[in-house]
Formats: sequence, C-alpha cells, structure tokens
Amino acid sequence: MTRSPDFRALTRRQLLTRASAVGASFVAGAGFIAAPDAAWAAETSHLEPSTFATLVQMARDIYPHDRIPDAYYVIAVKGYDSVEAAGRVEAGIAALNEAARGRGHGHYLDIGWERDRVDLLRSIEGSAFFQTVRSGLVTGLYNQKAVWPLFGYEGESFSHGGYIDRGFDDITWL
Repeated sequence: MTRSPDFRALTRRQLLTRASAVGASFVAGAGFIAAPDAAWAAETSHLEPSTFATLVQMARDIYPHDRIPDAYYVIAVKGYDSVEAAGRVEAGIAALNEAARGRGHGHYLDIGWERDRVDLLRSIEGSAFFQTVRSGLVTGLYNQKAVWPLFGYEGESFSHGGYIDRGFDDITWL
C-alpha cells in the first residue's frame, strides 16, 4: 500500500472524508487504520495498517455475525499487534494476499464477495496461520462481555444463584 507523505498532516475527519469520497474500504496511514463506512479506527504498533485491516476482514469472514459491529472484531484481533506475533501475522497475511492474487485479485481486501473470500479461506484452513487466528478468535470475540447481549447471553449465573433462579423456567412457548 502506498502511503502519501501528507497522511500525518491530515486530521482523522479529513482522512475519513477523503476516503469515503473515493470509496475506500479501509484507510491506512502511519500506524493508523480506519473504516470510513463504520464507527471504528485503530492504531497499530507492530503490524502494517493494511495487514491489520486484512486481519479484521478475515476475522469477520471466519466468524460472520451481521449484528456484531466491526469494532468488536478489531478488539478480537488487537492481540496480534504485538512484537511476538507480528512477524507470523505479516507472513500469514502476505500468503493470504498471494493466494488472492492467484485467483485474479490484488489483495484479500479486494475480493468483493464474501463467498469468494470464504472459499479462499477454506483453501488455507489447514495452515498454522489460519488455525492460530481462528482459535484466537473464539476467545477474542466471544469473551467480550459487550458482545454477549447481542446473542441474548446474560453471562454466567453461578454468582447469581445459578440458572434455576435466573430464568431457567421463563420460556413461554412450552
């Protein structure tokens, strides 16, 4: 991804406005990434912003939930922006982008149809990189307490006296 020298001079608002004007799916600049069509932005410390954006899209494609905003996926993959993981993640995303190029696309993010991205992910699902990301998402995404209400999960019940005293018998359809 080519970085413009004036990225640092732009305010976040200017950056998002310019990105939405050209129809960009993600905007990346010196350690900063934002989605112009969503209410999230993130700073990266060890990953390239384009790598992080690809990781967020990959997370959404692995565990797709229309009711969960991208911001929760950002939180779920933020742990991969570390010194320890950065090299493996950069290499894994590079391999994913190479596989996308082999199917006639520039990068994974250039694939417009979810079905096509999922097909590409299926082709690499046996790789250590894919398995690491997939297994990390199980806890990274679903352990976020803010996500639980979106699924109708009220959380653990032990501290509230157990499920018998907390809605176990409140079904009305039986």
